[in-house]
Amino acid sequence: MALLGKAVRQRQDFLINELMRYGYFKTSNGRQLYELNLSELEAIHIQVKSIFGKQLEKGE
Repeated sequence: MALLGKAVRQRQDFLINELMRYGYFKTSNGRQLYELNLSELEAIHIQVKSIFGKQLEKGE
C-alpha cells in the first residue's frame, strides 16, 4: 500500500510541475495546486494542455 501512495504522490508532483511550467498556479476558485487530489490535477492538466495545443494550432 505504501508503494501505491508513493506512486500517487510522484504523479501529483509531476502534474503540479507541468502545470506550473504552463503558468497555471491556482484553480479558478483560488485553491493551490498542492491542495488538489490526483483526479483533479489530471483533469486540469488535460484542460491546460488542450488549450495550449489549440493556441499552437492557431499560431498564437
